[in-house]
Amino acid sequence: MSSPQLTELRLERARHVLVCEFDDGQVFELDCEYLRTHSPSAEVRGHGLSEPRLLTGKQDVNIESIEPIGSYAVTLRFDDGHSTGIYSWDFLYSLGRDMEAHKRRYRERLAEAGLLDQ
Repeated sequence: MSSPQLTELRLERARHVLVCEFDDGQVFELDCEYLRTHSPSAEVRGHGLSEPRLLTGKQDVNIESIEPIGSYAVTLRFDDGHSTGIYSWDFLYSLGRDMEAHKRRYRERLAEAGLLDQ
């Protein structure tokens, strides 16, 4: 079985959201903070980390540009200067599919670090 293929990628800059539509009918609205804090880059993923590094202060981050990488991925350039990490269609799909679990764990980690606003 082949992986779902991206059919549309649309940045809604005013909403700070990247809309990803796939050929299996799934549509994911991925907010820029989520995309930045869960980047596939070495800065966030490290080498062999079980979960991403905990980044904070990214609530207002936005995407400045989207650069295609062949026909399978993009690089997102964020307005905080971050521009590394290849967001493949599979990676974007998994971020959308697992968004609630990822965001819940991110909030837990913020709370554990004493960084969550109460």
